[in-house]
Amino acid sequence: MIEVRNLTKQYGSVTAVDDISFTVSSGQVTGFLGPNGAGKSTTMRMILGLDRPTGGSVLVNGSPYRNSCAPVHEIGALLEAKGFDKARSARNHLIGLAASAGIGTARVDEVLALVGLSDVAKQKAGGFSLGMGQRLGIAVALLGDPGIVMLDEPVNGLDPDGVLWIRTLLRALADEGRTVFLSSHLMTEMELIADQLIIIGRGKILADTSMTQFIESWSSNRVRVMTSDVAALQGVLADRAQAFERDHHGALIVTGLHAAQIGQAAYEAGLVVLELTPLAVSLEQAFMELTKDSLQFHTGEVAA
Repeated sequence: MIEVRNLTKQYGSVTAVDDISFTVSSGQVTGFLGPNGAGKSTTMRMILGLDRPTGGSVLVNGSPYRNSCAPVHEIGALLEAKGFDKARSARNHLIGLAASAGIGTARVDEVLALVGLSDVAKQKAGGFSLGMGQRLGIAVALLGDPGIVMLDEPVNGLDPDGVLWIRTLLRALADEGRTVFLSSHLMTEMELIADQLIIIGRGKILADTSMTQFIESWSSNRVRVMTSDVAALQGVLADRAQAFERDHHGALIVTGLHAAQIGQAAYEAGLVVLELTPLAVSLEQAFMELTKDSLQFHTGEVAA
């Protein structure tokens, strides 16, 4: 478990992390989201003791991480996948790290197999592709068989097979009762794997909730309707619905009413309903709406 309490980090006049508090529990995958410059990496570095907080504290399993007697067994972290000697082989890189933590070579070969690098273990890491370097970084994080796994952009550079592999691995680690804490900009992947969400913007916590509750909180009762007479249905619902729009198939998108309400109104008006589909809000849509006022970098509109 990771407990963050009133954590603050200032760089001169800039407050990168502003009095945030949250808990990352065991037995689930917690996603840490935010726009660029939101304070995610700074927070993760403070959890690991790589940056000193200006204020507040972080406890890992009840104690500051710097006091851990077996740090690699307590937290396995990947913040920068390129943190290795390019002249060393992948296996020798891991052997050196393992020796410093009293871990045998059998575990080195085990994690190499786990991340799919056994066949290239003797190759120099400097020749690795981005995806292979990412796998090596994940192997480093898993070397101590840690109870907490903390990864920053774990699918970066991975091909579709690798993305499925890391998704399955992280789910399995959480199901074993471990604490899994990951940051990513890939909303579709986060929606598939995360149980809990912590969203940060401009150094402040914007949301701390379950994935299901977060998406449901941003749903707006949007329903897609195909009917025998779209204009007639729109007229029937005009005084009750919040908004109408048409999609590229000619269906009516109704905002502000539940599907049951629309179906009942159509029935009473004698209209045939061919489709009645509630439209769920995606994590990406909800995230963009929540963080739109917290963006540090804004892009211009795409020209037509």
